[in-house]
Amino acid sequence: QVQLVESGGGLVQAGGSLRLSCTASGSIYSINTMGWYRQAPGKQRELVAQTTRGSITNYKDSVKGRFTITRDNAANTVYLEMNSLKPEDTAVYFCYAEVQRWGSLIMNDYWGQGTQVTVSS
Repeated sequence: QVQLVESGGGLVQAGGSLRLSCTASGSIYSINTMGWYRQAPGKQRELVAQTTRGSITNYKDSVKGRFTITRDNAANTVYLEMNSLKPEDTAVYFCYAEVQRWGSLIMNDYWGQGTQVTVSS
């Protein structure tokens, strides 16, 4: 199996910063894209940022210039540095990874359990 474990969420005042991390472990042959989604109460889950194995990145427009996604391929870990946080960034943040398991020829998506980020005004 494959597990993704997130850490780094919490409560912060508007304008503050947080750093999320997510590490994948288990029967992993390779990981393609890794990234972060978020889901606020009553809203659909939305893509925040993603990065390919070659570090090509993509961001939601509203976080560009404030959030930075990076990854450590050797450690199967993805990070999300969040600066200048706003109350509208409040959500549960989920990491995901496109993983090829040992013995498999296909990629599957795996998700973390989610970590709460709350930004107070």
